[in-house]
Amino acid sequence: MTDESERTPLEPPAPEEPATASASEVLGSAFGQAARRAGLDPAKEASTAGVVWQAIGGVRGIVESVLPLVVFLVSLTVWPDRLVLAVVLSLGAAALFTVLRLAQRQAPSAALGGLIAVGVAGALVLITGRAEDNFVPGFLTNVAYGSAFLVSALVGWSIIGLAAGFLMDEGLAWRRDRRKRRVFFWLAIMWAALFFARLAVQFPMWLAEVDVQTIGTVKLVMGIPLFAPLVAVTWLAVRAVYRRASETDVVDTPSP
Repeated sequence: MTDESERTPLEPPAPEEPATASASEVLGSAFGQAARRAGLDPAKEASTAGVVWQAIGGVRGIVESVLPLVVFLVSLTVWPDRLVLAVVLSLGAAALFTVLRLAQRQAPSAALGGLIAVGVAGALVLITGRAEDNFVPGFLTNVAYGSAFLVSALVGWSIIGLAAGFLMDEGLAWRRDRRKRRVFFWLAIMWAALFFARLAVQFPMWLAEVDVQTIGTVKLVMGIPLFAPLVAVTWLAVRAVYRRASETDVVDTPSP
């Protein structure tokens, strides 16, 4: 019998496999492929620093993610009354990276995603005439991602577990392993906490009409500097749980 006393109090028990397991497998494949493209494949041997660097996209990834916002903030600092110019310059900075990737025949998905995000934020700013509304799409993104990770953990279908199961070629078998289930539960909670922490800090500042430069600086500080360490923790935890499981299998295998 399973010793329920060893289960984490906040960790829900593994529910029965529903008829919609195939949908979870599809999601696992999607999450796994996304993690693999980001360089987060626990089946491969790589240094933690190398994995984190690849996940953030190296120097180009950092520049692509921060430059449009930096351009927007600097433009408003230099020309406070030229909101349209700030939007055009930030959109131009984002478009530049997409064009460069296309010219170099690289996958433009990352830069294109950033371009769309900057475009939506810029359009909202021009519609409302409020520079601080540049951050609204980011708030919605944090709500969506944070909710997805939190719900996935609470219902026993951790996004981290779905991705890891696909990458490690075990499908949904991780849900039958209490140790893996617990690790994936807490990792998903940690990712949810990151997104909700960003929202909890930045949204009240937006409501209080704090100046755009201050909110923007806080957003930058809570971006890659918090994302990168959590990538490292996730990578190390997933590698550790599978390595330990592998060692246990070897120990438990009877001699012929």
